[in-house]
Amino acid sequence: MVGGKGGVGKTTCASAIALECALRGKKTLIVSSDPTPSLSDIFETEIGEEERRVREGLELFGMEISSDLILRRWKERFGPEIYEVISSFADLEYDFVDYIGTAPGIEEEYMLNLIVELTDSGAYDVVVWDTAPAGHTLRLLELPHLFLRHLEAATKFYMSLYGYFEKMKEMVRSRRSKRTLLEIIGGWERMAQRIIESIKDGERTKYVVVTIPEALGVRLTERFVRELQGHGLYVENLIVNQVIEEEDCEFHRQRKAMQQRYIDLLRETYPHMNVILLPLSPQEVKGFEAIGRVSRLLFSDA
Repeated sequence: MVGGKGGVGKTTCASAIALECALRGKKTLIVSSDPTPSLSDIFETEIGEEERRVREGLELFGMEISSDLILRRWKERFGPEIYEVISSFADLEYDFVDYIGTAPGIEEEYMLNLIVELTDSGAYDVVVWDTAPAGHTLRLLELPHLFLRHLEAATKFYMSLYGYFEKMKEMVRSRRSKRTLLEIIGGWERMAQRIIESIKDGERTKYVVVTIPEALGVRLTERFVRELQGHGLYVENLIVNQVIEEEDCEFHRQRKAMQQRYIDLLRETYPHMNVILLPLSPQEVKGFEAIGRVSRLLFSDA
């Protein structure tokens, strides 16, 4: 998972990591969940919302996750179960599932589930996730815990209904509902628990944070890392992007001195992390050749 605040070069770094994995013979999928995905732009090839090979002869595939894709797959996977629950209590049209699919948190919860399914499928050796800006990502990672708490409350509510209505058991086991309500809720609980276990598994999931050596970038990075740690997620690699290497004028001399203070602060704050400095590029990073240059810089000591 490659995270950080907006505009620091997450997609560039994620693309370089994915390319390096593919060049090392790993079948690799790079997934972007940014609301404004730019994988197609940086690789200079159309990618879209379906898994697609990025370049012939290379085991590198790409996928840009859209809101429409998430809602469509959620409805395919959970729509029948949702309707099974609702129709146990009331006569409603199946279209009501569409309304539920727009509820806050549904899209983000199933996005995580989709990422986990992609990694669990075994179709790829490596899945590189280019995330949305930091605030959105943190909310995303908190959702499985919130979802579980909601399900626990829902279970208590439904159990109280069982005790209050003598015929509830027969209703839930009617022809309209082949399984009990609690069995369905149990399946959703297992899904949320599987997501939590997957994102906390340090052997399977690695977190890379990208930042820039400026005050705002460093402060947001500290907050991002702290909140990740609060969820039991630990960052091993920190990429500091847009670093000035050559001070060929007074402007660059002052800016390099400013950047060095923040680089030193990051190294002091995170002595356990692998801090990688990525030089500021005079050109925009687009196309395989440019991504390859970034990849060689990131993995020069590997």
